[in-house]
Formats: sequence, C-alpha cells, structure tokens
Amino acid sequence: MYKNKLKQWVFSSVLTAGVALGSGPLMSQTVHAETLRAVTDPSFVPFEMLDRESGKMVGFDMDILAEVADRAGFDYKLNTMDFNGIIPAIQTGNADIALAGITITDAREKIVDFSDPYYDSGLRLLVRSDEQDIHTIEDLEGKKVGSKIGSTSADFLNQKLGDKADITPYPGSADMYMALMSGSVDAVFYDAPNVGYFSQTKGQGRTQVVGPLYEGQQYGIALVNGSPWRDKVNDALAAMKADGTYDKIYTKWFGKAPE
Repeated sequence: MYKNKLKQWVFSSVLTAGVALGSGPLMSQTVHAETLRAVTDPSFVPFEMLDRESGKMVGFDMDILAEVADRAGFDYKLNTMDFNGIIPAIQTGNADIALAGITITDAREKIVDFSDPYYDSGLRLLVRSDEQDIHTIEDLEGKKVGSKIGSTSADFLNQKLGDKADITPYPGSADMYMALMSGSVDAVFYDAPNVGYFSQTKGQGRTQVVGPLYEGQQYGIALVNGSPWRDKVNDALAAMKADGTYDKIYTKWFGKAPE
C-alpha cells in the first residue's frame, strides 16, 4: 500500500509540475498593447512643447495622442525631432505615427497615410507692434520675412513671392520669433494658432497679428503608408468628437471649442 501511495504522490506531483510549467508559456502569451514609435516637433506651441518642470512634452497634440492611443489600443514611445524630418521618418518607417500640427497636403499624402483631419487652421502674418506698412502678403515685397523649414507656410511664401522678398527659413519657431523681435526680419509668416499663441504670450505688447487668414488648412495624424492603425485612429477621433472629449481638450488649449 505504501508503494501505491508513493506512486500516486509521485504521479500527482509530476502532473502538478507539468501544469505549472505549462502555464509559463501561456502566461507569456498574454496580449500586450503594441508600442508605436511616435514623433513630434518639440517647439510648436501650444500643440507640443516641453514642460520644464516635468521634463515631458505637453500641448494640444500631446493630449490628442494620449486619448487616441488609449481608445485605439496602442502604447507609444515619444521622441522629438525637427519638423522637416518628421514626414521622412514616417515615410522610411523609422517612426510609426506623428502629431506635430502636420498639414494634410497632396504631396504628403503620396508618401504617408493621414488620419481624418482633427484641426482646422491657416496661415497668418506676425509683425512687430510698431509696424505700420505690412498688412498683407503683397506688402512683403522687398522685405525680410521668416518662416519655418519644411512648412507649408514657407512653400506658400515661395509660390507667392519667389525672389521678390528675402525669405529666410528657420529650423524652429522660437528662432524666427526671436529674429522678428530683434529686427533681423520684418515679418514672420506661419501657422495661425502658433502665431496667435506667441503674440498673446511671449510676444505680447511687442508683436501683432495682421492681415487675413491665408490658405485654409487641416492638420492630420501621419502614419506609415498602409498602417493597420489608421481606421482605429479615425474611430478614436470620431468617438472623441461625439462624446465631447475633443471639445474639452480644445478648450483647455485654445479657450473656446470650435463651432
């Protein structure tokens, strides 16, 4: 009887051990959210900017990205780079997703996928507060004007003015605003929300926004061509707009939700 009990104990122990060992691979097969490589421009306020206290990127786009990721079911690792490197990074597959106030254009749509538009924008002129002669694009002839490398605003200036103005491209928006206030350029031409935000914050009392809104634009989330996440991102954006989450984020950064 002792031998029978011993055999039963050994069999039971081996069976239990087998189940326990077998559970290892099963546990390791637990589905985890995929981590996407996200990129943004570090200096496009108030869409994305570095919070010096926390050391983290914050802004309208960063809140949109966090909410979209949560709803679409992916995690992300965020890196920053100059704006003119973002589309090439997505195109070559060195990044998976990007938010940086990226205007949807025909040229860009040929090399990357875009989500549905999530922000309506345009281009505006910014001049010093004592400037009396510049009111429109036409007034820039013979003037020095700054814009951002790789941006639709720089493209627009070159198309409209060509060599009639001294157009200087800058790597970051802070550089061109500093150039304006120091007198190195006569005007800055750039995305309307960024120009307006600067004029109301660091440029308050020293700069003014003038002229009409040029070339209505829409921002989209850029993804690798054929990305399996595009539909899920669009579904997340649609749900955010439907339940009021988008309006809350918009109001947080711009003061009033869009119509």
